[in-house]
Amino acid sequence: MPRFRVGVQLHPQHCTIGELRSAWRSADELGVDSIWVWDHFFPLYGGDGPHFEGWSLLAAMAVDTAHARFGALVTCNSYRNPELLADMARTVDQLSGGRLYLGIGSGWFERDYREYGYEFGTRGGRLGDLEAALPRIRARLDALDPGPAGELPLLIGGGGEKVTLRLVAEHADAWNSFGPPDTFAHKNRVLDHWCAEIGRDPGEIERTVALMDPGEIARIDAYLEAGATHVILGVGQPFDLTDVARLLELSRG
Repeated sequence: MPRFRVGVQLHPQHCTIGELRSAWRSADELGVDSIWVWDHFFPLYGGDGPHFEGWSLLAAMAVDTAHARFGALVTCNSYRNPELLADMARTVDQLSGGRLYLGIGSGWFERDYREYGYEFGTRGGRLGDLEAALPRIRARLDALDPGPAGELPLLIGGGGEKVTLRLVAEHADAWNSFGPPDTFAHKNRVLDHWCAEIGRDPGEIERTVALMDPGEIARIDAYLEAGATHVILGVGQPFDLTDVARLLELSRG
């Protein structure tokens, strides 16, 4: 089995701040390569209940952890002005000593938009907004003083073949999508095609896959054959990291 990176996405819902902080500290001590939250305003499953804002959590994670890269899987482009997001990301990256991923996507969760006063619009409109935002984010990062502390890789999430994967090829250092393995393999080939179209080396783009079910670990070989190089397991409260530890063992051969 080829080596691969291991991440964990801690679901910031139906829990306390103390439980989240303990979970990401434990994940960092366990030796994961990456730790993630999501960027929503309400729980995504399990009904209404406690929930916390993602970028505020990232600022705390920056100073609570010492080793793992971390980020939002993924930031919704609609919720923040691109220049503001760049400044937030630079600041959080500085807090962490250069370990942040800037994960971003076009947005999809209509309740967030409706209850927080954002225009939901259309999928095409949100993708157009993301396309317009990406060069603005890069330009602001270049203009900030000081800039990011580290490389600040840009990760784009999504699998749309006509727009999203083209944007990944044009702008991203990493890409995130989902299974099953045959779907991931197909999207991976489409991304390689877009890289060829614009003359970019596809090996420059890290390929991450998010697994929502620990049962998917049994298919890890298929995901690696499909092109994944970084496997991120979603974990909710009570934040049992047993399956993450199992993934780490597999990743080390």
